[in-house]
Amino acid sequence: MSDNDVDKIDAVNFDHNDNSVFLNQAVTQSAEKPAPWIWLGLGGLLLLALLVIFVLPSIVTEYELPLERRVDLVDTFVVETVATAANAISPFEEAQRALQRKDAQDVLAELLVYQTELDALDVAVWGQQDYEASLEQASIGDAYYREQDFVLARESYENGREGLSSLIDSIPSVLELLLSEAKLLLIGLDSAQALTKYTLALLLDPGNEVAQIGEQRALTLDDVSALLKEADDLVEDGELQQALANYREVLNLDGYNEDAAEKIAVVSVRITENEFAQIMSSGYVLLQAGEPEQAVAAFQRASRLGIKQNEAQAAINQTENEIANTEINRLSGLITTAEHNEQWQEAVDEYDNVLAIDSNLLFAIDGRDYADKRARLDRLLIEAIDNPERFSEDEVFEETRISYFIGRDIENPGPRLTEQLDELEAFLEYSLVPIEVSFRSDSLTEVTLLRIKDLGIFVQTSLSLKPGRYVAVGKRSGYREIREEFTVGFGLTPETVIVQCDEPIVSSSRR
Repeated sequence: MSDNDVDKIDAVNFDHNDNSVFLNQAVTQSAEKPAPWIWLGLGGLLLLALLVIFVLPSIVTEYELPLERRVDLVDTFVVETVATAANAISPFEEAQRALQRKDAQDVLAELLVYQTELDALDVAVWGQQDYEASLEQASIGDAYYREQDFVLARESYENGREGLSSLIDSIPSVLELLLSEAKLLLIGLDSAQALTKYTLALLLDPGNEVAQIGEQRALTLDDVSALLKEADDLVEDGELQQALANYREVLNLDGYNEDAAEKIAVVSVRITENEFAQIMSSGYVLLQAGEPEQAVAAFQRASRLGIKQNEAQAAINQTENEIANTEINRLSGLITTAEHNEQWQEAVDEYDNVLAIDSNLLFAIDGRDYADKRARLDRLLIEAIDNPERFSEDEVFEETRISYFIGRDIENPGPRLTEQLDELEAFLEYSLVPIEVSFRSDSLTEVTLLRIKDLGIFVQTSLSLKPGRYVAVGKRSGYREIREEFTVGFGLTPETVIVQCDEPIVSSSRR
């Protein structure tokens, strides 16, 4: 029989007197007492109903729906009759419930992962109320699950899962609060509670540097407190060295203890005050004994102690001023000699030595400026006198002329400058007198006198030129260019300047 044939069978109505199952029964029943076989039949039907209700779901679960065993028409008829009577669930509905069950189990699995993570983080200490509320939601989900209401079970599991997830997300803020509370406990010298807070913070964030440092400080807090109290008492009694040792021991135990660091500085200053006074006294003794260099060394040693540095520096300045004045007086004598001899660069160097001692000395500032200008003028005059042939260049001539007049404007120029200016004046006047220069070529070469004039093509020509250096350039097609350098005046004027291109250019194709 096919599944469609089974579906067409109507449900059995046990209240109908003409039930087809019993049409062939010839036994007549008494109105007051049913026959025994009827009781047997009802018992069998009841047994079948129990099998459908309790056995069939396990078979459906084990075998993927809608796989079913083939039964004959009568068996199917009986099963459907009993299932209808017991409101049995269809295979499709059972499959849907299986999916719902799986969804609920998946959510529950995530919830358990969060629970395990939070248990490892000692959640009961910092989030017990929210944690228990989330687990209560999970318990509600379990109740729904036992009732096979998997949709509501899943919803309850989700509520519990989200609660646990929120707890995990709150860990950074919980950590921040723990560190803040622990710091206050450290300040309040409550080592036990501070250690508890820092330990929990490290459980939440094992790599947290603040928590690591705090835990170490909490572990040594009692010893540190005792040492600090003892050190304070020693300071009161004037036993500064022992107090300093105690404070340093505190820092060995707790390198972040600001109180100990501050008191070390204070006690150290008090300890060194006597040493400072001794050193300063010895320095003044040396100064009075006429040993200023050694006195400065003593004052510098006192300054390095780190206290009363202004006092030590004042003594250093006083002593150095005396030394400086002596040296400045010596250098002033050298400057006077250099200026008298018109050795201006030497004067500049000595002024620099004075300013190195005291950069605010006005005589040295003004004196150096004047000496530097005279030294530059001296160099310009020497350069001009050594190279008068360059005066043919207008720019050089103008610069030299300016230098000449600057020198003439100087009052009391001195014999060296006067001699330089007289010599330069002669060169300048000489450079203004043109000299006739003869040029010869081959009437084939194009001749140019650089920066002066294009002479063109010629055989013989002449030109009046001021004394100086000149360059003539000759060009001819097919021939190498030629350059002739010559000097006019100063006894160096050539008889004839020959400019002609005689060397042909050999092309590579002819080789």
